[in-house]
Amino acid sequence: MKFLETDATLVGLAVASILFVGLASTATAAQQRQEESGIAAIHSGKGGKTTSGEAFKPESMTAAHRSLPFGTMVRVTNNQNGRSIVVRINDRGPFTRGRVIDVTPAAARALGFSGLVPVKLSLAAPDG
Repeated sequence: MKFLETDATLVGLAVASILFVGLASTATAAQQRQEESGIAAIHSGKGGKTTSGEAFKPESMTAAHRSLPFGTMVRVTNNQNGRSIVVRINDRGPFTRGRVIDVTPAAARALGFSGLVPVKLSLAAPDG
């Protein structure tokens, strides 16, 4: 009987270890995704509302990203001219290959582009 109790304890420890390692590797993957590069485009605002339920406001500093949580503050840097701004994620997209973010017309003006531009994204500090 003592043998079965020891086996159950070992199995429990093994399962706990696997879960811990899985959680630790997930955190590491999230940390690695704190920077992303690709193409930015100007958000068209079709439909009037964002996926988060907010009204689309072309004059706001907001953006669409495929996976970042709504409310995430992201620093967007234009790789062509070095300009950088912070936007708040409030929509989903872009859904075109190679594009990493859609920004509002106001954000595009602040970044100094029209059309498409190569950018670097990084998570912004809570204070911007």
